[in-house]
Amino acid sequence: MRLTDLPKGAPAVVERVDDAHAADAIAQRLRDLGFVPGEPVRVVARGPMGGDPLLIQIGSTRFALRRGEAARVEVAEAAA
Repeated sequence: MRLTDLPKGAPAVVERVDDAHAADAIAQRLRDLGFVPGEPVRVVARGPMGGDPLLIQIGSTRFALRRGEAARVEVAEAAA
């Protein structure tokens, strides 16, 4: 499932970050920020009417991501 599809507050783990094209700088930046396989992640909040931005917590750090950026992150729901 994509990070954008994860229900608010549901625990998950990162499976991978997909590159939109060769040498995808945004995908690489997400990996550099800690979006790596096995890392716990959850959606803390969503923008107005389910839009941008998404407030994402990965480990103990929070990031505001656009939906297009968050859609590159594949996650698997984890047990609570």
